[in-house]
Amino acid sequence: MSETFLERFSVTFYNEAGVMEMGIDGGGLSREMIIAVLSQGFDPSQGLFRYNDDHALYPNPDAEALMEDFEAHYIFLGAILAKAIYEGMLVDLQFAPFFLAKIISANRNLSVDFNHLRSLDAELFRQLCRLKSYDGDVSDLQLDFTIVQCLYGKNTVVDLKPNGSSIPVTNESRIEYVNLVANYKLNTQIQRQSMAFISGMTGVLSIKWLQLFDADELQIVISGTNNEINVDDWQEHTEYSGSKSFFSSSSPTCGQHSSLSLFYVQSEFFRSDMLALFRWSDLSGPFFDKIDLFF
Repeated sequence: MSETFLERFSVTFYNEAGVMEMGIDGGGLSREMIIAVLSQGFDPSQGLFRYNDDHALYPNPDAEALMEDFEAHYIFLGAILAKAIYEGMLVDLQFAPFFLAKIISANRNLSVDFNHLRSLDAELFRQLCRLKSYDGDVSDLQLDFTIVQCLYGKNTVVDLKPNGSSIPVTNESRIEYVNLVANYKLNTQIQRQSMAFISGMTGVLSIKWLQLFDADELQIVISGTNNEINVDDWQEHTEYSGSKSFFSSSSPTCGQHSSLSLFYVQSEFFRSDMLALFRWSDLSGPFFDKIDLFF
């Protein structure tokens, strides 16, 4: 897979009637295809990923119930995301910090600890923190070493340790209970999904390269920063081709029809519209020119 995905893609689009659309793939069509695949593949409605409370993505624990070859889908999406990173593309995907931490984890089983639970389930994290500092008798809470999990569309009681349903949680064992709950939520229930996805990524990009970044830095590599786009800087570093008089400030068309006038209009855009235009410009570059846009 690695050799295939590191090669330059050549893409041809067909319309709904099966007729090939005109156009030469000088890089823009490939980028458009990659973004379309990532946008659809990571859409929670497809069943492979879910959103946390912050609208960040992580693997769907129920994916195995939705499709037989779910691991192949994760491997493919991991490889396509790695291809986008390799090509210097920025994609509009926000991942849960705990999942990014798993990607760069040095642990063979990709495990992350209790502190990462905050980015998966903030409410559960708060509840477990309260349990850790509870002043009363934990036995009064009538907890045992199980967790109720929605599996395959129905609630199922899962033992956190052998015979967990018969073992009460006490003041002495509550830390073990907290860590087991976090481990189940963060690691056990999405183990196969995470392993497959990261296998796809590391089939294209070296894990040692990915581990050069922490979780926050890896998110920036994937999607860029949240800084405002500097329109003046964009205009200053734009190269024009064609008639110089058309782009000159004295041109009668300037301010009405020229590209220069667009920069003035862009300054009034909402951020979401600006990002959409910026990404469109990245997909619409000159044939066979590599464009790297970072913001």
